Amino acid sequence: MDFENKATAQTTRIHKPLVLLRDTEALIRRPTVTTLTPILPPKLSKRLQEASTLADDTLQELAEIDLETISDVELQPARILVGLSFVGFGALMILVLLLYCNTLHPEISTVEQIHLYWLQYIWFVSLGVTGMFLLGREAMRSQQFKKF
Repeated sequence: MDFENKATAQTTRIHKPLVLLRDTEALIRRPTVTTLTPILPPKLSKRLQEASTLADDTLQELAEIDLETISDVELQPARILVGLSFVGFGALMILVLLLYCNTLHPEISTVEQIHLYWLQYIWFVSLGVTGMFLLGREAMRSQQFKKF
């Protein structure tokens, strides 16, 4: 039984995720651009081809990034921004929901508004709470880094 050779053969076929993204996106984009180019007006067709070339260049740069070399500390600002985005978006959407209810349905009481729009309210509060959990996790994680 030759398990080691099979395992080695399988690991050599595994692609890096960013290379897989680049190749998959190109397989979808290139035929689409080829199909749309003759149909579109010349100016728009030229811009579409330029955008496709730019996408090729950008995705090639991304594919060259080695995800294994990115440390946890380097990802901390991105995680903080995602947490802040969740909190901000949740708060903004609750404000928009309140504005919508008070502007378009002023005859409805607050309890009835909550009864009618509870699902949206729960979604937006959940986004904010998720963002707070992400920020709290990062705050605790930075304490762990300082100890070591």
